[in-house]
Amino acid sequence: MTRPLTSAERTHATLRDLIMGGDLAPGARLGEVELADRLGVSRTPVREALSRLAAEGLVEIAPNRGARVVTWTVAELEGVFDLRSSLEPKLTACAVPHATPADVDELDHLARQMLDVGLPGPRQDLDALVPLNRAFHDRLVALAAHPTLATALAAAIHPPIVRRNFLTYDEASLRRSLGHHTEMVAAMRAGDPDWARAVMTSHIANARAVMVRAARLQTAHTATREGETA
Repeated sequence: MTRPLTSAERTHATLRDLIMGGDLAPGARLGEVELADRLGVSRTPVREALSRLAAEGLVEIAPNRGARVVTWTVAELEGVFDLRSSLEPKLTACAVPHATPADVDELDHLARQMLDVGLPGPRQDLDALVPLNRAFHDRLVALAAHPTLATALAAAIHPPIVRRNFLTYDEASLRRSLGHHTEMVAAMRAGDPDWARAVMTSHIANARAVMVRAARLQTAHTATREGETA
């Protein structure tokens, strides 16, 4: 029998959805009293939920300043994608000679599932897309059999950034991203590490362009808002 969720667990899940869905924007102040009123709970589960979200990297809590939704500056995002673009294409190329036909079939299945749930339309489910995407990329890293690079890449990837990628994509960018997975499978089936490396490089460049553009727009919007209230 499934255990019912505690008030803190429900509050955590709700706040996480609000942050990941953009209802609570980057930089938004997270006052305990306001959130408790909004969610119809006491301050205690809100406080516990904020602590858990801070541990997940979604919230930052500063002494005497309270909690806010984490923001990533343009420079920070560019740093993350610089690391990914130097590590992930190499790992993808390393995975090619180690991939068995069964491995490629598994990746192909994941890529097709991502198309099923990710393409715009009534069946689109971005929440389902995120774990499929993670499974695809994790499988490539595992096949590469390069633990040093894998550890460095794990430190560079922030799940909240990946989740926001999919929420931030316009239709063209999303279709490109989904198509890259399919093309990577084709490169692996052909046994061509250079092709696989090139596709992963394009894949990361696509995500970088989307996220950096969104961060610049957010920075400009924040500056405008602060100027109007000054």
